Amino acid sequence: MKLRLLAMFFTCTFIVACTKDKIYLDTPLDQLLTSSLVRASKTNNLDHFILPDADDFAAIPQDPRNPLNQEKVELGKMLFFETGIALSPTKEAGKKTYSCASCHVPSAGFRPGSPQGIADGGIGFGYNGENRTKLAAYRDFEMDVQGVRPLSVLNVAFVENTTWNGRFGSTGVNVGTEDRWELDPELHINEAGFAALESQNIEGLDVHRMEITEEVLDDYGYRAHFDAAFGSEEENERYSKKNAAFAISAYLRTLLSNQAPFQEYLKGNKDAMTTQEKKGALVFFSDAKCYHCHKEKNLGANEFYALGVDDLYKTGVAFNTSAEDIRNLGRGEYTGDPLDNHKFKIPQLYNLADAPFYFHGSSKYTLKEVVNYFNDGVPENETVPTEQIARQFKPLDLTPQQVEDLTVFLETGLRDPNLNRYVPEAVLSGNCFPNNDLFSKIELGCGE
Repeated sequence: MKLRLLAMFFTCTFIVACTKDKIYLDTPLDQLLTSSLVRASKTNNLDHFILPDADDFAAIPQDPRNPLNQEKVELGKMLFFETGIALSPTKEAGKKTYSCASCHVPSAGFRPGSPQGIADGGIGFGYNGENRTKLAAYRDFEMDVQGVRPLSVLNVAFVENTTWNGRFGSTGVNVGTEDRWELDPELHINEAGFAALESQNIEGLDVHRMEITEEVLDDYGYRAHFDAAFGSEEENERYSKKNAAFAISAYLRTLLSNQAPFQEYLKGNKDAMTTQEKKGALVFFSDAKCYHCHKEKNLGANEFYALGVDDLYKTGVAFNTSAEDIRNLGRGEYTGDPLDNHKFKIPQLYNLADAPFYFHGSSKYTLKEVVNYFNDGVPENETVPTEQIARQFKPLDLTPQQVEDLTVFLETGLRDPNLNRYVPEAVLSGNCFPNNDLFSKIELGCGE
């Protein structure tokens, strides 16, 4: 009798365990995909591609002179969206009308919702930032715009040298290029030895015409947040633009697309991706050889290649850029080496489907077009010399079905559906964000 009861106990325990913890049985497709992922991984396991949790600070790369803490992240989260620090625009009409998020819209995958990012000198928003255009009072050269499409700031913690040409940061590929820092006033910050993200944001607050003033600290109420984030520093240094940049950098390091289906799959949920997404991932990590370049944890790399895509001015809707824009040279603009001309950074790939513009020049409008461009392996920009084109850029010979599967993996398998978790409910100024001009207020449904 006792043996029968004991057997019943263990049987019930096994059934409960099975119903409580779902057991995933690998299909042949899962086995093939897992094998391909392990081969592509630098660590020979799936962990290499798994992004950390946003609050797992110990697992997030950071500048040792700007260690992450929750107070710093929260301050940066507000400052990133704070239109009230846009205090040095070219014209009075631009004052307090834009923020960092004007060009890095969360719903657009932290990229612009239009082909070109526009901060100072811009007006309007639309639904996803697609209506952003020039404010009538500004001339093109007075606007704060770039000659290349802004990169997403998702997963930027895993980027060693930031921007399309890798100009910021004293380590990584910039070791040995110290002579270039003296030639460009924006790059003097590299001499301080901060990580690339911190360097870019220190310089960026000036470039994007933003200030930390007594109004910001006291009228808005940010002083207490600087105290909480940087309380160990002397008061005469605590409320600096550098610390504002450090806070923004800390926040950006926590922008991790770790809820994408591919991430959930890597962590063990084999039902997180559809069959077609899995097939597309298999194409990515096998026949298409995408992983040869997109090989880091964020599916990007600190490397630069010329793919012969068209530049931003060719869209016909970009401001303050042209065929003569030196920014069209990519890495070559920074190094001054003709061999680096037209080479651009390998970007991260998460949430690309959130905004319909791709490559540094917004020359493609769907991910299907992007996949077909790589599959065809034919450069479109006649100004890029053939000898500059990356040797890896050649026809892939994918079947139409493989193209479809790969496109779906990029569109939905790598899309984190919950980026709104990184957006504050409000900023301390009470202003609208990411933009605070009249048209944006109407379109965003906020303000007066």
